Amino acid sequence: QLLASGGGLVQAGDSLRLSCAASGLGLPFNMYNMGWFRRAPGKERGFVAVIRWSGDNTYYADSVKVRFTISRDNAKKTVYLQMNSLKSEDTAVYYCAAGLRHSSDYRNYGYWGQGTQVTVSS
Repeated sequence: QLLASGGGLVQAGDSLRLSCAASGLGLPFNMYNMGWFRRAPGKERGFVAVIRWSGDNTYYADSVKVRFTISRDNAKKTVYLQMNSLKSEDTAVYYCAAGLRHSSDYRNYGYWGQGTQVTVSS
């Protein structure tokens, strides 16, 4: 399973760091590419960022590029999303996911966390 944490209510311009701890996956954690997705109110789930299993390749949605940083600690089986300069449009439930493809398509992820709410007030 994937357990996401770190969400909360912040002001525009603030920072937050989300964490996602993995356990019980079918393969070792360091074989999975890890992604972050989000669902804003009234919108479909959207891609945020992905990091390769090795940690040496990342890819971001244009809307978060430069402001967000995805990272992972394979020893701790945890992936992080550092979010800086938050905007009201970043308000969403954030989900972490594990998959065997380095992909921005949610259909390539077989494991999902429960989501953590991020609310940014302007």
